[in-house]
Amino acid sequence: MTALAFAVIAASGQTGWLAAAHYWIAACGTALALIDAKVHRLPNVLTLPAFVGTIGLLAGATVNGEQGSLTRSLAAAASLGAGFLLMTFGGIGLGDVKLAPTLGALLGWNSWTALFLGTLAMFLLAAAVNLLQRRFRGRVPFGPYMITGALGVSLWLS
Repeated sequence: MTALAFAVIAASGQTGWLAAAHYWIAACGTALALIDAKVHRLPNVLTLPAFVGTIGLLAGATVNGEQGSLTRSLAAAASLGAGFLLMTFGGIGLGDVKLAPTLGALLGWNSWTALFLGTLAMFLLAAAVNLLQRRFRGRVPFGPYMITGALGVSLWLS
């Protein structure tokens, strides 16, 4: 999975610190997606480094003069994290809440539109896959859809 994600990122033609942030999220995201799919958990031991690494790499992109906004990225991270926190009343798990700021930061780097489209992609992807598999019974691991939707939209809009 990681090799496939890396190949997609490389094929996008991205370079620099933003590309490194995509690779970082793909590497962390592969482990997170596999764990979530297996045991319905997104462990802190991976969600925290994913966030810290992403912010560090986006800060590097800022220093390097790459197009994007670290301020908007941080605001988007807070916004998506807060939005997911509110959704815990609707069944979103706390692991998803802890992963949301990482993905919000990546999406927010590009634009507020990217944040909106990335969030929409997360939910549409989860709905489509689960509808096709007829798996709307019980808990659904949402982390894989979050990671795939966010990375896909971020690469598409970058």
